[in-house]
Amino acid sequence: MTSTSTPQAPYKQLRRPTTDRMVAGVASGLGRYLAVDPTLVRVVFAVATLLTGGFAALAYPIMWFLMPEEPASAPAWPAPPASGTT
Repeated sequence: MTSTSTPQAPYKQLRRPTTDRMVAGVASGLGRYLAVDPTLVRVVFAVATLLTGGFAALAYPIMWFLMPEEPASAPAWPAPPASGTT
């Protein structure tokens, strides 16, 4: 049986999206990966930065550098459910 839907990765991928980003897309990418609202990730990140005296702010540029950018050919997120699945 052949499928006409677009192929999907067999696993979740942590990537910085080209849309829905405020600075570099780190919080948006984490939100998509963890299936939570990116705004919640931003708030948690801001609170963690305050609680650690700014030390948590070092994680952002590191993640910006390490997280690959989402390719332009990637499907829109959230991806529409595949037809015929239950």
